[in-house]
Amino acid sequence: MEQDVESPVTIRQPKLPKYLREDLPEKLEKEAKKKIQRYVRKDGKCNVHHGNVQETYRYLTDIFTTLVDLKWGFNLFIFVLVYTVTWLLFGFAWWLIAYVRGDLDHIGDNQWTPCVNNLNSFVSAFLFSIETETTIGYGFRVITDKCPEGILLLLIQSVLGSIVNAFMVGCMFVKISQPKKRAETLVFSTNAVISMRDGRLCLMFRVGDLRNSHIVEANIRAKLIKSKQTKEGEFIPLNQTDMNVGYDTGDDRLFLVSPLIICHEINQYSPFWEVSKAHLAKEELEIVVILEGMVEATGMTCQARSSYVSSEIKWGSRFTPVLTLEDGFYEVDYNSFHMIYETDTPSCSARELAEMAAQSRLPLTWSVASKLSQQGLLNTDEWEKKDEHPGMDQTERNGDIANIENESKV
Repeated sequence: MEQDVESPVTIRQPKLPKYLREDLPEKLEKEAKKKIQRYVRKDGKCNVHHGNVQETYRYLTDIFTTLVDLKWGFNLFIFVLVYTVTWLLFGFAWWLIAYVRGDLDHIGDNQWTPCVNNLNSFVSAFLFSIETETTIGYGFRVITDKCPEGILLLLIQSVLGSIVNAFMVGCMFVKISQPKKRAETLVFSTNAVISMRDGRLCLMFRVGDLRNSHIVEANIRAKLIKSKQTKEGEFIPLNQTDMNVGYDTGDDRLFLVSPLIICHEINQYSPFWEVSKAHLAKEELEIVVILEGMVEATGMTCQARSSYVSSEIKWGSRFTPVLTLEDGFYEVDYNSFHMIYETDTPSCSARELAEMAAQSRLPLTWSVASKLSQQGLLNTDEWEKKDEHPGMDQTERNGDIANIENESKV
């Protein structure tokens, strides 16, 4: 008995022409570069680098903000360096006074009154500088009243030491209490969606707060980032256009206890008024969303940011509900926070949708007359003549109108 045996068949791929093989890597590279170029990354960091800054002295005029903005490694290094340099400088000053007065030449001489007792080397002067600035006061080294220059130096070090403490401790406190990490628990949906809501085409995204301590006076903003060219030919890169997310109605002010869906109605004032589903796929745009509010625990202002490029805007989808009613409380399922599902949505633009809706609301007399005109049943001159002679037979015209009305009902 014969058996059917599947034999491996090698299918050769068609060989591309040489010019196509040479251009393929370049095309792939261009497509990869063109794929996503964000203005604001998904984690909220701005993808902008400042180059060729000539007036760098401006950073030093606001040295406090400059230190706070530094990374933790540099901040700790400067913190230690400032204290160490201060102690060394004043330690050298105490050693220099002892050297000039000759205290180092009379070590152990009970008849000699030094400026600082038991200061016999640079190391001991450095330790005395630390004790003075930090107000430790071990009691082994102490300044005497026979040294006016030492008393003056003691006053200077005490004042400058207090200033250094206030400045550096203030920088560290502001650095630690910055609410940037609070923004890590403010989440945005991975995608934005476009679908119908209350008979209107809307663009929506979802925000949520993972903490039990809430954001006070939370408000949301959205901006469209898209390059444009003016009528005069001026090119404006990354032009920013405000998107209304409820400023007129107060919906932009949020009570962010549970996840909320932020809605932007696409009307004649919206930048998406003439954008259809096919047009959106070809657009190079980015929507930047900004959530601001005060941290309930500290009262400091917190800002969380995210963005959506055109490939992350899903046409014809809605968000999956995440809020359920349990026994005595509401539960939020954050596993479904980013989930969406498809829904019936017109693929045309909001403008075309509004025009179609306006045509469907036209008066019957207009629609019947236009229908007769389209079918060639109505001659304008004949209609005017019949209006001038009302005694004419109305049977034919009434029959035509009845037929058209029956067709429109069907």
